Parts: sequence; structure tokens; C-alpha cells
Amino acid sequence: MSGLPVADRQVVRRAALGLVAVDRRAVAVMLVLHGAAAVAGLATPWLVGRIVDEVAAGAGVAAVDRLALAIGGCVLAHGLLTRYAQYTGHRFGERAVARLREGFVARTLDLPIAVVERAGTGELATRSSVDVTTVGSTVRDVVPVMVIASTQLTLLFGAIFLLHPLLGLVALSGLPSIVAVTRWYLRRARPAYLAEGAATAELTEALTTTAEGARTVEALRLGADRTAYGRQRIGRVWATRRATLALRSVFFPVVEASYALPIAVVLLFGGLLLDRGMVSLGEVVAAALYLQQAIEPLDRLLQWMEQAQRGLASFARVLGVGQQAEAAAAPRPRVPAPARSGRLVVRGARFSYADGPDVLHGIDLVVHPGERLAIVGPSGAGKSTLARLLAGIDVPREGVVSLDGVAVTDLDPAERRRRIALVTQEHHVFIGTLRDNLAFAAPDASDEQMRAALVAVSADWYADLPDGLDTQLGDGARELGAADAQQLALARLVLADPHTLILDEATAALDPTTARRTERALAAVVNGRTVIAIAHRLNTAHDADRVAVLEDGRITELGSHHELVRAGGAYAALWRSWHG
Repeated sequence: MSGLPVADRQVVRRAALGLVAVDRRAVAVMLVLHGAAAVAGLATPWLVGRIVDEVAAGAGVAAVDRLALAIGGCVLAHGLLTRYAQYTGHRFGERAVARLREGFVARTLDLPIAVVERAGTGELATRSSVDVTTVGSTVRDVVPVMVIASTQLTLLFGAIFLLHPLLGLVALSGLPSIVAVTRWYLRRARPAYLAEGAATAELTEALTTTAEGARTVEALRLGADRTAYGRQRIGRVWATRRATLALRSVFFPVVEASYALPIAVVLLFGGLLLDRGMVSLGEVVAAALYLQQAIEPLDRLLQWMEQAQRGLASFARVLGVGQQAEAAAAPRPRVPAPARSGRLVVRGARFSYADGPDVLHGIDLVVHPGERLAIVGPSGAGKSTLARLLAGIDVPREGVVSLDGVAVTDLDPAERRRRIALVTQEHHVFIGTLRDNLAFAAPDASDEQMRAALVAVSADWYADLPDGLDTQLGDGARELGAADAQQLALARLVLADPHTLILDEATAALDPTTARRTERALAAVVNGRTVIAIAHRLNTAHDADRVAVLEDGRITELGSHHELVRAGGAYAALWRSWHG
């Protein structure tokens, strides 16, 4: 499972009240309109009861017509008030959902990269899509319905008590079974729906990773294994959904059976009161009609309560992302920004992923300002892990990585990003114009600066774009190949202008000729800055001031290219192999 938390009931309650408090005026208008609509709806059964009493007393047609006309007016008023109440409620819901989505995106972007990677694609995708959508439908649809139903029920039962207190008491005969089964359901619903959400996230993760690695699955003939794994995840989703269905299969039948009981009891007990002259026939009829009218809002209330439980479980998962972001942004002792010399020092750094074995074993390294350091070694040696430590993405289990005497992870994240930039093999082209894609790195950059950055990384394809910087990129527009997209990422790096660049095989997606040209152009642009290159092409190491050879999580050789070749060690063997 992911490391993302789930908010508890108290946090969910505070957040829900916060959504209401932000738009309290709309909520007040909605409640007033719903209350007025409910009052208008109460008049109809009472007027029917009056008609019964008037007819029993021998009243004429004119009196009945007046009451019937009043019923028509109340029905019209009820319809109009309900319409505008629902309109107000949906507007409130849409605004609340918009704020919720904006807040979720902001909190997600505040998450540290390491947390995002541990969470997994499926977990974040499920929380950002399924859970946010569920919360949105709950706020937009469920909350107004529950407000309406609760208001109607309160007024309906209050009206029965006004007819006669004894009729009001017997009208409550169906509530004990409803309350009991509702309490039983609510105690079990939250964990059941949270488990269903977690299972859905696991299934999404399984499908996403299988689709992304389809070529690997096909090449290694892992189709049967991935299919079996997917079936296991589907089985877990099926089991959790069956568990929530089992809850509903008990809850709804008991509730449905409790609807008819109060009406029967009111008619029987009302007959006794009528026989003793304590109530009129019209009052008994009105009470029965009120109870019949109460079935619909009570049914809606209890049916939507199931959706509300889904919404609350999803809300807890959505708020959990915010809790994780707040924990990551917890105030730390204020560390003054170090002098901008850019000296990176690694002392005794050890690191392991989760509870696994150490990947790095006591790394000691000093990177001097303006130096070009190449880190080479076999796959799995820990090169990318060391790059993540140098960039402050991960924290060493032991030891420290410091910039000008201050631990990199203690720096303010914004300051750290200004000072150190990490570019990996991964790249992303955002939907929008080329200018939009470049502006992420430097919002204030001019068109001339953007063009210069593209030229600096040898992005020759820019000249062929039909609309220059205004060319639309991404799905449904101009799609860049892997090499072009990587050059776009490097152009962003040029615009960001940090003093320390960490290139984790940043030109791996480029063909050798383009990569060599890009590396040379980039080297000219970053002159005077510190460059740490995780290299799989030894041409990068040849041009560096120093080369660090990493093997099994340890630096085994450190020196210039020529020194290491003369030493005849591991680097010399790599160089001879590289050149055939």
C-alpha cells in the first residue's frame, strides 16, 4: 500500500464545515428556500383533512372549491420554491467542488517527489479522479437532497404532533428499527468503503504499470503473470464491493419494512381516538397522509446516506493528500541561506529504500564550485540514488549532504530548487504552447531568452514549427519525439539558471550525434556552474574535470579521465570497452 494517509473523522468534519462556512450565504438561502418549500408541502394534507371535515359537516361545493384552489396554490408554491432551492444548492455544490479540486491539485503539487513516487501512479490517480469525483457528486447532489429530506421530515412529524400529540407519538413507531439498522450500518460503512477505495487504487496501479510496461511484458513473455496479478487485484475489488453490498442488503430491506408500520398504527390508534371524540376524521386522514408523504423524503435520506458514506470515505482519502503535504511542509528551524559559492559535500552518506538493504555505503565526496563531475558505473551501482541525495529529494539514512555547510534537505524547498536542478531521463511535454512549456522554468523569460535556450541545447526542430513559440504541443496537437522532448527539458534547465546542475543521464533519449552536440552546447551555456553528470556515455566523462566511479554503492575511483585511464582500474576497463 501507499504511504498516503487517510484523514480521520474529526478532520473530515472540520473540512466539511469549512466548505459550508466559505459559502455560508448560499447555504442560508438554500435552507430558507427548502424550509419554505417544505412548509408549502405541509399545507396539502392539512387542507385535504379540512375538506373531509367540511364534507362530513355538510358544507357546500363552494367551500370545497376554495380549499381545492388553496391546495393548487400550495402545490405551485412548493414546486417553485423547490426548483429555486435546488438551483441554489447545485450552484453551492459546484463552487465547493471547484474549490476542492483546486485545493487538491495545489496540495498534490506540494508533495515531495519521494512521497509521490512511493504513493504510486494508481493511488494518486484514484484519489485525483475517482475520489474527487465522488466527493463532488456528494457535495453537489447528496448534501442538498439530505438537507431537503431532513427539513421535510422535521416539519412533517412536527405537523402530526400539532394535530394531536398522541398521533405524533404513535407516528414514531417505525423509527426504532430504522435508527437501530442505521447505527449498525454506519459503524461498518466507513472501513468498508475505505477498503473498497484502497482496492480500486491497487487495481488502477496494476493496470497502469502493466500498460506502461507493455513492451517489456511482451518481450519477457510476462503476459500470463501480469494477467494473474491483475486478476488478484480484481478479486480484491470484487471482495470489497461484495462487502459493501452485503451491508446494503441488510440496511435497505429493514428500512423498507419499517415504512408501513407507522401508517397502520396511526390508522388503528386514530380510529380509537376518533371513537372517543378526541380527534376528527380529517385529522386522522391528515396524519396518515403526512406519514405517507414522509416515506419519500425518508427513503431519499436513507438511500443517499449510502452515497454519503462513499463520499465521506473519498473525502477522507482526498484530505489525506493534504495532510501529507502539510506534514512535508511542517515548519523546520529557520536555516539562513548559505553563501552562494555552491560547494557540495557528502559525508558518510548511507541510504536504503524503505526497509531494504543499503544502496549507498558511506559515500564521501566533495564537489567544488564550477567543477564538472561525471559519475559512472554499472547499472544498479547507485548512481541515480546519489543524484537524488545531492538534489535533496531523498534524505540519507546516515551521514549528511550539505551545500555550503547547510544540509541540503534543511534548505527552504524554493531556495533549494533555485540553487540545484535535477534533470533525469524522464521528460514531460505539457498540453499548451511551446512558450507555455518553457515558461514553467522561468515565467518572466522573454521570447528572445526562450529562443536562445532552445538554440543552446541544439533544438534544431524549433525552426520547423509552423507557429514558433505559439505552436500547440501535446495530445491532439504537435507531438514531440523522445529526443525533442528531452531537449525541451534541457531548454527549461537553461532558463531556470541554477548554479548546480545534476544531469541523471539527461541525454540518454538522444541519438549519439544529437546527444554529443547537445552536451557540448549545454557545456558552453553552463560555463562557470557546477555540473554533476550521471553518465552512461563515457564521452561525458572524458570532458569532465573529475570522474567518480561508483560500484556496489561505493566510490571506488576518483580522479580525472587521464589519471584513471593511466591507473588501469575499473574506469580504464570501461573506457577500453567503450572504444572497442
